[in-house]
Amino acid sequence: MPQPNIIIILNDDMGFSDLGCYGGEVQTPNLDRLASGGLRFTRFYNTARCCPSRASLLTGLYPHQADVGHMMNDDGVDGYLGDLNANTVTIAEALKPAGYDTCMSGKWHVTRHVDDPKHNWPCQRGFDDFYGIITGASNFFNPSTLTRNNERIATPPGDYFLTDAISDEAVRQIREHNQSKPDSPFFSYVAYTAPHWPLHAHLEDIERYKGRFDDGWDVLREERLSRMTEMGLIDPQWRLTPRDPTQPPWDEAEHKAWQCRRMEVYAAQIDRMDQGIGRIVQALEDTGQMDNTLILFLADNGGCAEEISTRWGQNLRGRIAQKTTRDGRPVQYGNDPSVMPGGEETYQSYGVPWANLSNTPFREYKHWVHEGGIATPLIVHWPAGISDRGAMRRQPAQLPDIMATCLDVADICYPDTYEGRTIQPAEGYSMRPILEDRPSERPVLYWEHEGNKAVQRENWKLVCKYPGGWELYNMTEDRTELHDVSAQFPEIIGELSALYEVWAARCNVMPWDEVLALRNEKRG
Repeated sequence: MPQPNIIIILNDDMGFSDLGCYGGEVQTPNLDRLASGGLRFTRFYNTARCCPSRASLLTGLYPHQADVGHMMNDDGVDGYLGDLNANTVTIAEALKPAGYDTCMSGKWHVTRHVDDPKHNWPCQRGFDDFYGIITGASNFFNPSTLTRNNERIATPPGDYFLTDAISDEAVRQIREHNQSKPDSPFFSYVAYTAPHWPLHAHLEDIERYKGRFDDGWDVLREERLSRMTEMGLIDPQWRLTPRDPTQPPWDEAEHKAWQCRRMEVYAAQIDRMDQGIGRIVQALEDTGQMDNTLILFLADNGGCAEEISTRWGQNLRGRIAQKTTRDGRPVQYGNDPSVMPGGEETYQSYGVPWANLSNTPFREYKHWVHEGGIATPLIVHWPAGISDRGAMRRQPAQLPDIMATCLDVADICYPDTYEGRTIQPAEGYSMRPILEDRPSERPVLYWEHEGNKAVQRENWKLVCKYPGGWELYNMTEDRTELHDVSAQFPEIIGELSALYEVWAARCNVMPWDEVLALRNEKRG
């Protein structure tokens, strides 16, 4: 078989159960089609946060090994420099020597240098063609740090919308590659910012969901669980986690129209992304490349429970947001129930109650490493390489395995050196056996973010929500993590915690208290 084209589609801040093919209310016919013609994974994991997930996906390492152990902060110690280090190689860099053309469209967010120096911008890390933003979140109508290759560009006027632009550029890259090099493979990394805040969407997409969430989060969580159970995504013995204790029952909730509007806009953001994915698929079909293109779709963390306050919004200005719209109107920052979200003049998030819905049936959110923070849908589509179409895969895997899988299907070895640099050994395990319905080779999974930490071996998961202690869950019987059995199995806690400490020492993971102390020291 010729080397396949590879497309990785990563979205931003979407929960495990939002997609139609994962039980959600959002209309995602194009992703549903990819799932029905490929595979759905039920136990694939990210790192619980945006830039660590991107660093891990791109390098095949744990984020601390890439020096993106937290965010884009330079804390002055290995693991926490906020910038991909020189001892890493990206998927693009690894594929190029084998003849792959490489392109990217979307959000980069793995360097603290949003201007100069540009040594860790996409075109310096293996990509031939780049369009997108260098920083993290951004206004969808007027994005910050919009860049083509190495040059900053202005936001076009009129009907510009970042999600559409990311899709259009990915389509352009595919079609241009086919015209110029039809006999060579390509690697495309499509990194959407949707549905990350701010809640921005086209009005026609928002209107499509009018009334869809009027029953409220309590009823909708139960309905999602029922659909997920019927689909086989969720074991019937796993119980739905309680509503977030900070949130009222829907019957007692205030500002219901505004609350529903928040979720309507969020759904519209995913819907628009799915429309763009449909155009990407159409480009593959039009150019005769669909059959031998490996497509992987996933999210960088679980649903985001961050509530944007007016004061917080003020701090965003100048970094990832603007004071005014393109036509000079002031932007209203913060989750104000008197302001309906969606338009360019607003800057809001969907917040705790709807993130709780997005992560059905799991606990916690983005930031934390309970299942709600780290479980992501993973859709894998590859007609030439997957025969068991429409099936599910229940073996666990995580982000470093993406690199290993890409190199495996391309028949490429992970490099020891790259352009004179010594490269850290790979951490991932190819998912090729899982695609072929053979046993997974991955023995243990690890996580750490902001002091939240976990290790999973076989059916046991040891997890800690900072600053608390270890909790232990039997993931076969209780994946929703409702019954801590740590008191019953102290020997398992000892074994797994020892594994975690060895991993943490090897991968430059510092205790979170020490990271915070370093920051306080720098501030004086």
